[in-house]
Amino acid sequence: MELRHLRYFVAVAEELHFNRAAERLHIAQPPLSQQIKQLEIELGVELFHRRTKRQVQLTEAGQVLLQATYPILAQLDQAICDTQRAGRGETGGLTIGFTSSVVYDVLPAILYRFRQHFPQVDLVLQELTTTQQEEALQNQRIEVGFCHLPLKDASLVSETILEEPLVVVLPATHPLATETILSVRSLANESFILFPRHLGPGLYDQIVSFCKQANFSPKVMQEAIQMQTIIGLISAEMGVALVPASLQNLQRSGVVYKPLQEATPQVETAVVWRSDSSSSVLREFLQVVRAYVKERRNTAVL
Repeated sequence: MELRHLRYFVAVAEELHFNRAAERLHIAQPPLSQQIKQLEIELGVELFHRRTKRQVQLTEAGQVLLQATYPILAQLDQAICDTQRAGRGETGGLTIGFTSSVVYDVLPAILYRFRQHFPQVDLVLQELTTTQQEEALQNQRIEVGFCHLPLKDASLVSETILEEPLVVVLPATHPLATETILSVRSLANESFILFPRHLGPGLYDQIVSFCKQANFSPKVMQEAIQMQTIIGLISAEMGVALVPASLQNLQRSGVVYKPLQEATPQVETAVVWRSDSSSSVLREFLQVVRAYVKERRNTAVL
């Protein structure tokens, strides 16, 4: 017995007329009659009473088969639909790593757009530093990440989604807080709050190199892993920091953000994934990311 036999049987059982069933199935009537006859021979029972050559009536055995066939075909149709949706990346799950800084700019907009298009996909978010994301991608604990370039692992694929300058964060009570714009040289004697280099060497090195170009090395007096923790420590007057400009969206009492006179390094945020990933959900997620980045850049040009 083949599935097409069941579909043919259901059409005839519902129409109770071979010609109408054949039209519904887009096949000729004689082959349909032959297929139904073959099904009856295989089952060893008569499924229809032939009232005329074309009009029929279900037998008791036919009624039993019809009721049993409905859930079978429904389950098959659902399996086909689910398979196709999974292949299009519309169902399933995606584990995403992200640095704390992207929460204040690109990540919320990207997640919102993806959820609008793919509401059935389960998203699992993990806040990780750049180094932690590289390790998590290598160990397949996450499938995609948002982190700062450059990366140590050259085997990972990355696409830059944001480039932004550095800004200064100061306690609101700091003598420089009243200035409109600052020179990085004015920070030479300040206590800096930075994250540990091994957790984000790319951004760390950019900050230190920028200070050295102004003929001083930053005095790192405190370390904090998360950007929001750094901002919190600055509000407690524990020091100052250089951070990506998007952190200005994190408004907190007791701190001020100031632009710099000098051309600062451009902090690159990228979306990163494994080159050998075959996930349909990841493919669709990256399409959403690219569309968002393209629209954002076009808006910036205008």
